[in-house]
Amino acid sequence: MSENLTKHLLVAMPALHDPNFSRSVTLICEHNQHGAMGIVVNQPIVLCVEELISYLDVDMDEQLFSTQREPVYAGGPVHTNRGFVLHDSDRHWKSTYTIDEDLKLTTSEDILLDIGRGTGPDNTIVALGYAGWGPGQLEQELADNAWLTVPYQAKIIFNTPAEKRWQSAASRLGIDVHLISNEAGHA
Repeated sequence: MSENLTKHLLVAMPALHDPNFSRSVTLICEHNQHGAMGIVVNQPIVLCVEELISYLDVDMDEQLFSTQREPVYAGGPVHTNRGFVLHDSDRHWKSTYTIDEDLKLTTSEDILLDIGRGTGPDNTIVALGYAGWGPGQLEQELADNAWLTVPYQAKIIFNTPAEKRWQSAASRLGIDVHLISNEAGHA
């Protein structure tokens, strides 16, 4: 393994036509000798957080905040029936993984209930599924020029509209992804 890409964004190159990753931005949550795991953060699906919360099998006597019309994202093609919440809170829920001091990933439904109550983290991305790579697979895809890598920036994930995250992340490198050729040059 070369560089550890935990807490980096993978920006899909225009030539990447896999429907799961075409024009995607994926936040790498963990990268080590066993592979990598990430959440795609710019592919909303036809489901909002409020609807997802309503499917939870819990008694909820309280009125959910109607401001939770935020979209749920297709986080990747692995375990698409499992929920993941990227967030910036210092709080920990039943199943919270610390990516870094300012970024966490929670998989337990208690965070969704807190989001519904209006007591959850200020900034969240709720996703179904994740992206996974086996040992050396991501490194090979990088060598094949399938991805650009960009250091994490909270404003791209939490404050930029989903449809602008791909270009916004690439622009951090001074690149307009719309102008990149799909052909490799040979000198």
